[in-house]
Amino acid sequence: MHTTIYLAAGCFWGVEAYFQAIPGVTDTEVGYAGGQTPNPTYQQVCTGATGHAEVVKITFNASLISLQDILLHFERMHSPTSHNRQGNDIGSQYRSAIYTTSSEDLKAAQNWKTDAKSRYTDTIYTKISPLDTFYPAEEYHQDYLKKHPGGYCHIDLSLVDQPLP
Repeated sequence: MHTTIYLAAGCFWGVEAYFQAIPGVTDTEVGYAGGQTPNPTYQQVCTGATGHAEVVKITFNASLISLQDILLHFERMHSPTSHNRQGNDIGSQYRSAIYTTSSEDLKAAQNWKTDAKSRYTDTIYTKISPLDTFYPAEEYHQDYLKKHPGGYCHIDLSLVDQPLP
């Protein structure tokens, strides 16, 4: 059974590359979600005026990896306690967010956040909500780090190989 979740955790290039390396993830696509502007461009999203975040659509085989493990990877590869920034990327488009497409996944995300609060002393800023609309990013951004090895990435991609807690 394939499941899809939409995660925002900073620049989508690194988020996509991280999740592409996880066994059980079958597809990724970068794009924009969480805002009010229809069909935004990258340049528009970068202004912060669209309300959208850079998001990665992650499709995974739920018989090979659970949503809970996807969310533990999400927690590991970014800082849920950073408000509107990840690494050197600053702005609301780089916020931490989880967008879901089912009530079960929404509950799982809320449970993750409740559990995560016990692991941090700082506020967790991850926004959790049902997905309204996802707009795929321009082709240039799809699989960016595969096309441009050594390109900018704020994520330690070696964390993929570490066992989850």
